[in-house]
Amino acid sequence: MVTQELIKKYKKSGYRIIGKNKHSAVEICRWTKSALRGERGCYKQAWFCIKSHRCIQMTPSLVCNLRCQFCWRRFDLRQIELNTLDEPKDIVEEAVKTQQELLSGFGGNLKTTKEMFKEAVQPKHFAISLDGEPTLYPKLSELIKEIKSRDCTAFLVTNGTMPSRLEELIENEAEPTNLYISVYGTSDENYQKVCKPFISDVFEKVKESLRLMKKFKEAKTIFRITAVKNLTMVNPEGYSELIKMSEPKFVEIKGYAWLGESRKRLPNSAVPTVEELKEFGGKLQKLTGYSIAAEDDISRVVLLTKK
Repeated sequence: MVTQELIKKYKKSGYRIIGKNKHSAVEICRWTKSALRGERGCYKQAWFCIKSHRCIQMTPSLVCNLRCQFCWRRFDLRQIELNTLDEPKDIVEEAVKTQQELLSGFGGNLKTTKEMFKEAVQPKHFAISLDGEPTLYPKLSELIKEIKSRDCTAFLVTNGTMPSRLEELIENEAEPTNLYISVYGTSDENYQKVCKPFISDVFEKVKESLRLMKKFKEAKTIFRITAVKNLTMVNPEGYSELIKMSEPKFVEIKGYAWLGESRKRLPNSAVPTVEELKEFGGKLQKLTGYSIAAEDDISRVVLLTKK
């Protein structure tokens, strides 16, 4: 249960808990703020044609079934169930309303143009990636349909542990604009060490989700590796086999950042350098036939693609 005390803690962290049943949340992304100040936006702006100042970072599920060592988020809400649910339409409407309230101060910011602020309060992109595991929300298909019905894009980031939910997206014609499956290892042993899951057969579930990737016809599919030195940034041969099996349109190697709660679990030395990320990407390039297509040194991310 999300208590008032817990809501205060999340609010202090920058979150706004939304919905009658308090299982969803919104937070203003750092790149949204940066873009509104006339500075650079998220790397996805250049790679996937989003506008950072018009992007809502949100989740329909603060609950998660993993406890990843590198996660910067709180572990207050992990091993509980989503029972009483808010409707997708209500979540989307309250997310937009909350985003507008959180951005209101930029209306008087001298670095924010009137045109950009006017656009920002009419969001066009939903990054379903803020916290928790969004596929634990049973009405995810309806949520994505609701988002897209408003002429907005939906970027879904999942840990791949709910393949049945991904099947529902295909069956219900509710594909997101971009589908990221985050992969944290190449064996069940890796997953037990890295993620400390609450569920059984976690790696088998992830592989099942990866096999579904090639069935998504509309979504840009992204195989994402959260690269942590000496933890997930190992066994490129194993990752290459998973990539060949899933046939994603893109492979993204995202460097771990020593932030938030993860600092209690990992040393700063777990952060890979840009050079190490590129080296790891080079190994995958040789093993998979994918080519390094783009790099972003500030966000410390390397993108590989088939074409």
